[in-house]
Amino acid sequence: MPQGNMVLGGLFEANGYHSAAWLVPGAQNDAATDVDYFRRLVQTAEQGKLDFFFLADTPAARTEDLQSWSRSPLYMNMLEPVTLLSAIAGSTSHIGLGATASTSFYEPYNIARLFASLDHISHGRAAWNVVTTANDFAARNFGLDKLPPHAKRYERAREAFHVVQALWDTWEDDAFIYDKQIPQMFDPTRFHVLDHQGEFFKVHGGLNMARTPQGRPVIFQAGASPAGREFAAETADVVFGTGASMSEAITFYEDLKGRMAKFGRHPDELKVLSGVSIVVGDSEEHARQKWAEWQELVPIEIGLMYMKTDLETDLSDLPLDEPVPEHRVPATSNFHQVYFDEIVGLIRQGLTLRQVCKRYNRSKAIFFGTGRQVADQMEAWVSGGASDGFMMAFPVLPGSLLEFTDNVIPELQARGLFRTDYVGSTLRENLGLRRPANRHAPASHVTDCKAV
Repeated sequence: MPQGNMVLGGLFEANGYHSAAWLVPGAQNDAATDVDYFRRLVQTAEQGKLDFFFLADTPAARTEDLQSWSRSPLYMNMLEPVTLLSAIAGSTSHIGLGATASTSFYEPYNIARLFASLDHISHGRAAWNVVTTANDFAARNFGLDKLPPHAKRYERAREAFHVVQALWDTWEDDAFIYDKQIPQMFDPTRFHVLDHQGEFFKVHGGLNMARTPQGRPVIFQAGASPAGREFAAETADVVFGTGASMSEAITFYEDLKGRMAKFGRHPDELKVLSGVSIVVGDSEEHARQKWAEWQELVPIEIGLMYMKTDLETDLSDLPLDEPVPEHRVPATSNFHQVYFDEIVGLIRQGLTLRQVCKRYNRSKAIFFGTGRQVADQMEAWVSGGASDGFMMAFPVLPGSLLEFTDNVIPELQARGLFRTDYVGSTLRENLGLRRPANRHAPASHVTDCKAV
């Protein structure tokens, strides 16, 4: 990777991604619905020159185990992410703005319009995280008893993606001519109607919006199953990689990049970012102690609830201080394959149920230490071929973000690993990604489709 090209993005949940973040002294009670709070967060992230500010989402509240969810309220109180990003876009000028939208429950036209709008509003900084959704709570909001099978969701996702991409190319870049003498606002020959009829969607029409500053918003993905990796190799610009260890991350990185050639893509067209939680302290011992204190705030039933969600079976009847019997481990997953695999791996190490609950971190590594020690670990992963950068889930906000930008960013910059300023105005430019040409435009009409 060239000097200064480490990619750094942040995954933001109101009080932070640790289960006990809302319980940490000083946590703001109403942060989840306070747009001014999010403005302060995104401005801090931009001051640190992060590539993007990302909001995960699921179109559902939990409707079961409410007593447990009341203690760890992930996704139970949150603003719709594209709306929120649009609201905070004007408070920043360079940082990318990414959000999740599900191909299982959104119509492609809605997705195309939402993210094209965000790209215009932000002057070219939008990113869509393509997901299939992995919980039955969402399915029940949309007339289903449970999610369709994993493979079928990916078939729908692939078709939805291609419809969205086609809609983003409705207008050629120079279609709007604003000729007041004729008068004519746009050139009708540079408007292209989509006529699509597939297994899941029928769309005849065009997007009622000029082509966006990036041509098409940046595509994020996080699929870790074989189907997810194939889809990412074909379509993604940025992938949130898996692996709680460097060796696991290298395996994922090489596998994913190795799949790209069959789709006519070069490995440099895709950035793989390892998921990591970062805890900065005055020393490594101090950082680990902070994490231990947060962990102590989490009741064991919360760990069991996350296990039930991601392993797709309830183990709460088992003794906490004994290993999990093999016959209680499901054979397959229909939700998050990577989380499922992580839990199964911990169980098969012979750990007790309590130990599995404490160690499970949703396939993210944890970097502990001073700013210099954390930078050492980040440098080792990137130089060792484990990633092109990091998707950072900040455990406690705003504290963890401030500690990272104040202590780790300057260390990375001093080593020439991370830029000291943004190189462009769009997310694609800052990620070093080409602006895609419109599929309908002849070579003479292509504008600003440069490699950066």
